[in-house]
Amino acid sequence: MTKQPTNVHEFYHAHVYFDESTLSFATQLCHDAGHQFSLAVGRIHQRPVGPHTKWSCQISFEHHHFETFIPWLDSHRNGLSVLIHGVTGEHLKDHTEHASWLGEISPLDLSVFK
Repeated sequence: MTKQPTNVHEFYHAHVYFDESTLSFATQLCHDAGHQFSLAVGRIHQRPVGPHTKWSCQISFEHHHFETFIPWLDSHRNGLSVLIHGVTGEHLKDHTEHASWLGEISPLDLSVFK
């Protein structure tokens, strides 16, 4: 069972995971999130980047967006997996202890933090 997101940090990242077959949908989802909630949306990575072993896009948000953005993202993700984590400056902890998921858990390459 996945750990559900909770609003306990000041800053967050949501990493939306996708592949070639869901690229168009994921791109639109990320752009819609940015537009609707005035959030910073990163690049659409069509390759693994950092600890992310799948294609991904990062959405940055603050605690005051959490209670509206997370339910919206969960109801609009259409089966995509999303990693939600606090941004504390401790990258390994952010991607493990401070991590939760919408959908299926995707393996991370935590060796990038060592």
